[in-house]
Order: sequence, then C-alpha cells, then structure tokens
Amino acid sequence: MNNFKDFWNQFRGAIIGVIIAILILITGLDKLILAIVVIAIGAFVGNYVQRNKEDVKAKLKNFIDKM
Repeated sequence: MNNFKDFWNQFRGAIIGVIIAILILITGLDKLILAIVVIAIGAFVGNYVQRNKEDVKAKLKNFIDKM
C-alpha cells in the first residue's frame, strides 16, 4: 500500500491530466477548445493590426518586396 501512495504522490498530476485528456477526446470538446483558441488568436492579431497599422503596412510591404 505504501508503494501505491508513493506512486500516486509522484505522478498525481500526470494521471489527472491523462484522465482529463481522455474525457476531452471522448466528448469531442477538443474541437470546441480548438475553435476558442483560433478565435482568441484572431482577436489578438486583429487588435495588434488595428493598433499598429503603419508598422504592419511597412512590414507587409517589405515582405512582399523580398518575394
């Protein structure tokens, strides 16, 4: 019994993480989580572009000129 306690104390986080990952995959929440992440990245990029229009234009122009 002492070995199991030591094992649980050492790998508790990993075991809980695996159980949560299995539940996410079984229920299909991975698609929802991916959609939320993509929306958040899109909002961040849009906000950055809006606040730094001139810098973004210059960087895009330089990038296109290099191609």
